[in-house]
Amino acid sequence: MASMASKRDYYEVLGVKRDASDKEIAAAYRKLAVKYHPDANPGDAEAVLNFKEAAEAYEVLSDDDKRARYDRFGHAASEQFGHQFQDVNDIFEAFGDIFSEMFGGQRRGGGRRVRRGANLRCDVRIDLEEAARGVTKTVEFARSTACATCKGTGSRPGSQKAQCRRCGGHGQIVQSAGILRVQTTCPTCQGAGSVITDPCEGCRGRGYVQDRVKLDVQIPPGIDDGMQIRLAGYGEPSPDGGPPGDTFCFVAVKKHKIFQRDGTHLILQMPITYSQAALGATIEVPTLAGPHNLVIPPGSASGEVFRLRGRGMPDVRGGPAGDLHVQTFIEVPKRLTPKQEQLLRDLADVEQTEVSPHRKSFLERIRDYFAPGDAASQPAMQPAEKEKDNDQTAKRRDRRS
Repeated sequence: MASMASKRDYYEVLGVKRDASDKEIAAAYRKLAVKYHPDANPGDAEAVLNFKEAAEAYEVLSDDDKRARYDRFGHAASEQFGHQFQDVNDIFEAFGDIFSEMFGGQRRGGGRRVRRGANLRCDVRIDLEEAARGVTKTVEFARSTACATCKGTGSRPGSQKAQCRRCGGHGQIVQSAGILRVQTTCPTCQGAGSVITDPCEGCRGRGYVQDRVKLDVQIPPGIDDGMQIRLAGYGEPSPDGGPPGDTFCFVAVKKHKIFQRDGTHLILQMPITYSQAALGATIEVPTLAGPHNLVIPPGSASGEVFRLRGRGMPDVRGGPAGDLHVQTFIEVPKRLTPKQEQLLRDLADVEQTEVSPHRKSFLERIRDYFAPGDAASQPAMQPAEKEKDNDQTAKRRDRRS
């Protein structure tokens, strides 16, 4: 398959718009599948490549989750986490139902279509530093393995399966409704064409038992929260001898204490003092690669953003690394030393700026309240106040007499 750089856009491959509906995508793929089908183009290598390209595009765009990741990350999602068809038989196994509709239920090459095993999911959590440099993590998940007693047949050792009577061993049944004929999977044998008459005691006829799998997963640098890593062939085994499914490892990146992530860019909110903003300074800021000296020019305003190129996250698609955006804000201290307060008040006087007056503390007010009064320090009483005081003194004297 072509490299990521030379790959065509999947919407362009199918000839549909980016907002195309599921029906439009399916119809476009059917048209291309008929045009480039290997049976219709024997010996044409280019037709086979086009056939595989269309199938790969349809496999991504027909799945809502894969389509959303493709719209966001482009071919990085499909190259790293999507399906890769090795040959046309993989395509027939993946989309056998579509080819059954187009070619009357006949699979290329004849015979009963085998089913692919189911996909599985596992989860892994990493921190931002691990996402930046890439890391190997061990994941553990449940997966079916062949029963040791019956070797995966589901039948008791020495016994054999019997042909399904309902479908005659074809695995498919045809139902008629008037002029319509609909071919569906046989509900009795689930498409296997045979049934177990004497089930194995070890697995009760399932052929498989649950097992725990431990696997080392390579997580590439620059991976983002919500991305998936495809572990090809580590899914459930096929129920009828087909290829196994895949396991998709969902990556969760933990929230960082100081950095915020925006794609490949990082955002850091850095406090500075008023004097640093006004006079300029060189401050040390943290980055994922270690401390970095950032020059704050004189007269910088609160909220100003400084960009450090290439100090963000790597690009998982192989592009240039993102930037670190340092947003400074002026931090106002809640407590000042007497010297700091005096300097700021002197600055306010120079700027002719109104500021709140100095307020005494509660303990200072208590001490002043209980301190002995100094008559000399009391303000002089005005004549009118003296006359009023004399009148009140005379009235009190008359009441006593």
